[in-house]
Amino acid sequence: MKRRIFFTTAALGTAGLTSAKALTTPSAPNNKFDLKHNINHSVCRWCFNDIPWESFLATLNDIGIKALDLTGPEDWPLMKKYNIHASMCWGAEINLTDGWNDPQFHPTLIKNYTEMIPKVADAGYTNLICFSGNRRGIDDYVGLQNCVDGLSQVLPLAEKHGVVLQMELFNQINHPDYMCDSTLWGVELCRRLDTENFKLLYDIYHMQIQEGDIIRTIQEYHPYFGHYHTAGVPGRHEIDESQELYYPAIMKAILDTGFKGYVAQEFIVTWENKIDALKDAFKRCDV
Repeated sequence: MKRRIFFTTAALGTAGLTSAKALTTPSAPNNKFDLKHNINHSVCRWCFNDIPWESFLATLNDIGIKALDLTGPEDWPLMKKYNIHASMCWGAEINLTDGWNDPQFHPTLIKNYTEMIPKVADAGYTNLICFSGNRRGIDDYVGLQNCVDGLSQVLPLAEKHGVVLQMELFNQINHPDYMCDSTLWGVELCRRLDTENFKLLYDIYHMQIQEGDIIRTIQEYHPYFGHYHTAGVPGRHEIDESQELYYPAIMKAILDTGFKGYVAQEFIVTWENKIDALKDAFKRCDV
């Protein structure tokens, strides 16, 4: 073959494939939606905020999903009506950047968590999210000890009420300067606090960007992980073939550790039918 003929033909072939892909839309899952439920499935509410709240709860009932992430006391009464569990509560944090690593925020955080922990327990829930906050020039070792000092003020109350505080791991692309951006930093915090009432929320999307090596990390450090979030890399979109992670293998690795907690979908939907995208994600994770 002559090089010029080869490259011309290849270019035309590539253009044809690109055009075909552009005309292809994701196929909807089968109408029959049966899950094994070896994985305890959940979904983050904020990703589907444009769907009317009660309609979304009814849809979750229809497809057999019984948990929602990142909800607060104002959401719980309607969730109880639809028998939807709050798998990760929020409402005690200040925001994502002002957290436990900086003592100036401790008085507010201690007050907030002291008030919220009993509410979570009284509602029949377990998990309550928290954040390290941004560095703002604070050394990581100093920030680690600051987190220990602050969290130690509320963890006895969490232990009393059976509530587990879970600090989420973030990447530095989406959350510049956030301190809890390393599995090892988070694990060291867990070790220093030395309680089953403090765990890490291992966000697979964030940690693929920040560290990679997802399955080995889960296998080695799973005792410190109390909850998981999903999304596709790059873009934080669907967990289908458009992204680089193979979620069935990741879910199998989680299942093999004996994990009994929740895995919550937290991706930004691009499909026209958002519920079909969500059902597709659940199927891929239902190993």
